[in-house]
Amino acid sequence: MSSKEKAAWCCYALILVFLFLLSSTNLILKEKEQEIYPVSVIIDDINDEYYANFRTGMAMAAENYHVDVNFITLYADNDQEQQLELLRREVRDGARAVVLAPVNESSAVMALEELPSGCPIVLLGSSTGNSSVACSISPDMQALGKQLAGQIVLKENPQVPVCLLTEGLAYSGNRELYDGLSMVLEEHGFSIRLVQKADEDTYRRVIEETVYPESSRILLVAMDPEALHDAADIISGSSVYREHVEALYGVGSTVAILNRLDEGVIDGLITYNQFDEGYLGIERAVEAIQGTAPGRREEMEAYYIEAEDLQEGTYEKLLYPMQ
Repeated sequence: MSSKEKAAWCCYALILVFLFLLSSTNLILKEKEQEIYPVSVIIDDINDEYYANFRTGMAMAAENYHVDVNFITLYADNDQEQQLELLRREVRDGARAVVLAPVNESSAVMALEELPSGCPIVLLGSSTGNSSVACSISPDMQALGKQLAGQIVLKENPQVPVCLLTEGLAYSGNRELYDGLSMVLEEHGFSIRLVQKADEDTYRRVIEETVYPESSRILLVAMDPEALHDAADIISGSSVYREHVEALYGVGSTVAILNRLDEGVIDGLITYNQFDEGYLGIERAVEAIQGTAPGRREEMEAYYIEAEDLQEGTYEKLLYPMQ
């Protein structure tokens, strides 16, 4: 091999080494850095007991869309002012979007109008079409109430008075739910009494009234998961109470509630896909950040479930996602 050929091969080798060094130091083929979206999720409760499936869906969407989720609970149950202050703090501290399960929908919407623009808000459990909201995700609560009432009408005696239990009508979606329930039940001759929780013994007193001073029977409908959970625990703890409660229906599908349904303490419940709600919340937040999500409403489908459905596994994927 001549000296010229050796020199050429050396040049080729040097060029290859140079190109390798350039590529390995990211000077030629720069890898695009994946943007991470900080999104805050603020719920209306002091813990995530009623948000287990929601969080599972949220976590999957966060992984798929490269989202850094800050999941925030309240320090006190249904504390509207505290929630609004947390909302302002998250926007001020740089959240690119906020997913909010409002304690009170109307108050939350008013507060959104005062926030600086640039941070999209996704509302859960809300049907609002306000311009301050990037997207709202919820079932049609009035239709949900009618659907549950329709099942009660088919199965129960209108001579037995109905007591509607709730944490409060002011909380998001409860007024619409009450309207749907009362409309159908009253049309079919049921007498209705609304009981809003005042203290920890409110629901127990309602049941005890059927035992003494005069024996009677009552049909209970819990309008929120908290009320359904509490009522089921009270009834299951006393054989006397069970004799005086004609039936218990309600809204919600936590593991504890589903166990009470399977045991026969709860006669029927209505729920919706909370896994999808969590996934959609994050997905719509990212779309809003990217400017690809026009204002709209995602309506969740409601499902009526009885113990037989649990035993047959009819709604297993809905109730136990990722298992």
